[in-house]
Amino acid sequence: MATFHFKAVAADGAVRTGVVTADTEKTVVQELRRQGLAPVYIGLSKPRRWEWRAPAFLRGRRKDVLFFTQEMSTLLNAGVPLDRALSISTQLTERQHFRSVIQDVIRALKGGKSMADSLAIHPEYFSDLYVNMVRAGEASGSLGQVFEKLAEFERLRDDLRSYIISSMIYPALLATVGLASILVLMYFVVPRFAAVFQESQLKMPLPTQIMLQVSGFVRAWGWVGFAGLGVGLASLSAYIKTSEGRLWWDGFRLRIPVLGDALRKAETARFARAMGTLVANSVPLVQSLHIARAILSNRRIADSLEAVAQGVKRGEGVAAPLIRTGQFPALAGHLLTVGEETGRLDQMFHRMADIYDTDTRAAIKRFTALFEPLIILVMGVLVGALILSMMLAITSINEVAI
Repeated sequence: MATFHFKAVAADGAVRTGVVTADTEKTVVQELRRQGLAPVYIGLSKPRRWEWRAPAFLRGRRKDVLFFTQEMSTLLNAGVPLDRALSISTQLTERQHFRSVIQDVIRALKGGKSMADSLAIHPEYFSDLYVNMVRAGEASGSLGQVFEKLAEFERLRDDLRSYIISSMIYPALLATVGLASILVLMYFVVPRFAAVFQESQLKMPLPTQIMLQVSGFVRAWGWVGFAGLGVGLASLSAYIKTSEGRLWWDGFRLRIPVLGDALRKAETARFARAMGTLVANSVPLVQSLHIARAILSNRRIADSLEAVAQGVKRGEGVAAPLIRTGQFPALAGHLLTVGEETGRLDQMFHRMADIYDTDTRAAIKRFTALFEPLIILVMGVLVGALILSMMLAITSINEVAI
């Protein structure tokens, strides 16, 4: 038996918290529903009224949207009316800024707008995909199920993004620490070592001479290199913000060995997940393609969807035009061909998303498996060369002394 803390919503809309002793979370859910409560949070740790969170630019708005979607799914499927579900969400939301966003949605809803149009007031939080899914749910009378699918979509997308970021942190940290170590040796350690030879006026071994010349160059002109690097990065950033520059940059990233393959598969998974969710909710195929295009981060792949949409308008289906673009893995086109032949295109999009989610994780793992040893090898060679140069110099001093 374990003690579970819970947060639930009563029939009158009041938020209830408490403790239940049970074997599993499923048992707690059953007990709460028996009492007429809709569970929102169940866990072994007590939900805190306040906790520190990273700023929005670090943590991202997607977490707020994910929590909101999960809460709406739980409340609507429990039979809570839409306006009351939104009001309860304002109580459950901990960040003041997002609470004001929900309050804007409530005001627009009371002003006569639909739920989808009310959400569209804040496009920075609710994407075209999100709004159109809600619109489809309102039209079909299945808003609770739509929020449930949206919650799953947001969670899977967030899991994949988090996996990619967490996988890249260690290689980036390793490269930064290695570069910092080399600079410290060149700026502080090697110059002090060189002073010994200048005082003794001994002839230095060739490797030591090269090391001292490199150190002197770094100390004299290093600031120029850093300034040039800063200007270069700023210029590249400005160029990437242009349409032509963004297209070039996205194409260049896709050509990077191993990493480009991972990025392509991640975009394919994102595209397939969005299309599967939209098509399953009866959003027209051409409109779904335009919405999916807007959520892709790689412009070269996203722009290729315009040709796919044109092919759909000509009656060619989605598989053949998608294969012609050459921007998606070959398997994706074959899966969609099967989906069109069997009349289960939405299921095949979901299947494709699952496949490329798994492939993306495997590709990222391969990249880090190659990148980490490479960084260690390069840093080891550089540091080893410095140490060897010093050792040769020390040996030469000992030979002269003998």
